[in-house]
Amino acid sequence: MQPSRSSPALAWLLLLGGVVGTVAALVLTVEKLALLADSTYVPSCSVNPVLNCGSIMSTEQAAVLGFPNPLIGLAAFPVVAATGAALLAGARMRRWYWLGLQTGVTLGVLFVGWLVFQSLYRIGALCPYCMVVWAVVIPVFWYVTLANLREGRLGDRVASSRFVAWLARNHAVVLTAVVVLLLSLITQRFWDYWSSLVG
Repeated sequence: MQPSRSSPALAWLLLLGGVVGTVAALVLTVEKLALLADSTYVPSCSVNPVLNCGSIMSTEQAAVLGFPNPLIGLAAFPVVAATGAALLAGARMRRWYWLGLQTGVTLGVLFVGWLVFQSLYRIGALCPYCMVVWAVVIPVFWYVTLANLREGRLGDRVASSRFVAWLARNHAVVLTAVVVLLLSLITQRFWDYWSSLVG
């Protein structure tokens, strides 16, 4: 398969998403280091009992591979940003690169899904900077996947299917449904706290 040019919209999404994700991962790393240096340190993202990075940073889930999770973001998000910048500069990536990117964003969205579950139903707190990462990873995964499906990088038969055509027409609806579902889960999980603020 010949190298293919991607849409400017996807390129901008990758560039901006990669930059925002890198900044969020960097801030989380700095906050984690400050907490390691001083156990009494209160992270800037610890706002209240629900929006509380400090309680999350002290859990096993915050270092799944034996080191702080934000370090994964510091390694991965610059690659996403660089891909977007390269595409905007006119680069044409080969299929193997797109498949590698697909693998990365798929692992990323699976990890985010696991972290969402852990935050809501095991830890019982939310990290604002982590939610910024969620807000980046989900659309990046969605639009990279959609581009790969439409361009036939995941198989010509898949690219020509009616389902892929439907996804392409309704891409914003699907993404919005995922965001609404996530917000609904957050609202439902912490409803007692939210309602106490206005009660």
